[in-house]
Amino acid sequence: MGLIFNFFIHKLDNSEKGECLMVSVEDIKTITVVGAGTMGHGIAEVAAMSGFKVYLADISDDILNNALGKIKWSLSKLSEKGQLRESVETIMSRITPVVNLKDGNYTEEFAKVISQSDFIIEAIPERIDLKQQLFKFLDQHAPKHAILATNTSSLPISEIAAATGRPEKVVGMHFFNPPPLMPLVEIIKGDKTSDETVSVVYDLAKKFGKQPVVVKKDVPGFIVNRILGRFLNEACWMVARGKASIIEVDSAVRYKLGFPMGAFELADYSGIDVFYLVFTAMVQRGMKMTGCPLFKEKFDKKEYGMKTGKGFYEYPAPGKYVRPNIPKDAGEKVDVVMLMAPAINEAAWLLENDVATMDDIDKAVMLGLGWPKGVFEYADEFGIDTVVNALKKLKEETGFEEYEPNKLLVKMVQEGRLGRKAGKGFREYRPVEEIAKETLLIRLEKPIAWIIFNRPDKLNAINDKLLKELSETLDELELNDEIRVVVLTGAGRAFSAGADVSSFVGITPIKAAIFSRKFQEVNLKIEYYTKPVIAALNGYTLGGGLEIAMSADFRIASETAVLGQPEIKLGIIPGAGGTQRLARLIGRSKAKELIFTGDYIPASEALKLGLVDKVVPPEKLEDEVRSFALKLAEMPPLAVMLAKYAINYGLETNIWAGLAIESSGFGLLFSTEDMAEGVTAFLEKRKPKFKGK
Repeated sequence: MGLIFNFFIHKLDNSEKGECLMVSVEDIKTITVVGAGTMGHGIAEVAAMSGFKVYLADISDDILNNALGKIKWSLSKLSEKGQLRESVETIMSRITPVVNLKDGNYTEEFAKVISQSDFIIEAIPERIDLKQQLFKFLDQHAPKHAILATNTSSLPISEIAAATGRPEKVVGMHFFNPPPLMPLVEIIKGDKTSDETVSVVYDLAKKFGKQPVVVKKDVPGFIVNRILGRFLNEACWMVARGKASIIEVDSAVRYKLGFPMGAFELADYSGIDVFYLVFTAMVQRGMKMTGCPLFKEKFDKKEYGMKTGKGFYEYPAPGKYVRPNIPKDAGEKVDVVMLMAPAINEAAWLLENDVATMDDIDKAVMLGLGWPKGVFEYADEFGIDTVVNALKKLKEETGFEEYEPNKLLVKMVQEGRLGRKAGKGFREYRPVEEIAKETLLIRLEKPIAWIIFNRPDKLNAINDKLLKELSETLDELELNDEIRVVVLTGAGRAFSAGADVSSFVGITPIKAAIFSRKFQEVNLKIEYYTKPVIAALNGYTLGGGLEIAMSADFRIASETAVLGQPEIKLGIIPGAGGTQRLARLIGRSKAKELIFTGDYIPASEALKLGLVDKVVPPEKLEDEVRSFALKLAEMPPLAVMLAKYAINYGLETNIWAGLAIESSGFGLLFSTEDMAEGVTAFLEKRKPKFKGK
């Protein structure tokens, strides 16, 4: 009781001085972003979209006006896609520009703004002296409760915090470019950052609509850049050593690993100079990494990639991006285990040294880099022993100490935790059989079957081939007595972003109607399937993708999922049941709004509307779906089938017909072995074992 009393006395004392202790994200009302460059104006946009009063500071009116123009343009684009709940003008009205430097000194106006801010985040150039100078000023003028955050991607949080008298309130909050679109935020603890500060910033990131991960130790590169550094460096060394060409490596990365871009393609797109400087800073801070000479050569020649018109690939003009032509079969001979082993080794180091949790590390690479699977999932699929052998081979060939297999990996091999093939690696696995088709990957994890739309480079766009394979696969699984539940999901960043629009070019009205009918038939097959169907919505679920999802019995969505029926923007309407099922699920008026406007909605809003049944963090989606599927699989298959029929058919008719369907099914089930088993198990007080007979 005394402790509680002292807490309130302390808070009262502070409030009498015009200060208060920040105990939750609700205490944050005003946010100042220092630096209006690419990252800064993006962060300001995110904060304003989230309802905060925002000050955006930089050294001149020209820079600030340019930043405001870019924010307005970005908001307009989001509005066109139906992703804003407020007008562009309302959001812009929350942002106030302020010049923070004049004649080399911080302005009085800036000091006043800082004194009114609850949360300050800097996004100025990556120079430790500039950041320390700024943080010293912020510390002097910000309220005592204010948290001071840095968006640095490479500099130590602890050194920045050392310039202040409140290191416990200094934290890293690393956004990814562009902040309005990229969901990941790394929250980095400095040596003295308090747990309370991390908790508040974590909640703030969630309020921003972001997916935060916590970096518990201030290590160079945090999570994403450490793992990306190993991956890009190894891709580069593979070429430098003459093991493969740039095209071959990028083909393997894009098509065999399923990454959204090849390694060199990504370097060109994001800027070779950016990666070179970040990775150099990481090495200077103590990370052991022997830099590949090809990156330095490009940097010295100022061939930075797309921005200069030339990098590892050539472009039509500086700043004009055209995706390189990378043949799918070019990378067939590239050993992706050798390519990924250093990144897996780094992830193991992060885990072993308690820098981050396994879930956060996997979440970081999926959301920050767009990898279709977590780095530990890749490790388990390759086999931990295979990864260790690859690292040993690389060390033997080069003598580089950074290839020494991490102790955690070695221990796992010794204990027989080799990954999927052993049933246990970084995670535990049920026996799995995989069948690859042209557009689908079928994973049999009895009693569950996962049907994975496998066109990640096309955001799993739906074409005739995918519909045909989906229909055939459903028929095959329906006859498999060992499969009790079917899960539909997508590879990469999307469940499915809709129909493959490229196939619409030159299509006649009659052929469009035929495509619509075929698509409707597949969705009807899903809706009236004899086994429960779960749609696991892992990302974009748009157009035809949403129509497939609505045909399923249940929809479980990742927090990062985005749903919508945008067909109206192409001058057409949903053609695979969207006009019918959407209205039945969320009501006529709301369905009309989504279809007429083509707006996208986040998973959280879809949950409120009843369009999805549950929303979970992205790293928990597969486990959540599996857990629910296993629960359904324990139920008597015949009873589940008839219950599904009674509900679905009953909703499409009057109550008298529906009740007749129900009573018929009820009576029929009294003739089944499962009914006898259920009653017997109940009387014997044991768990029933249903056989579907």
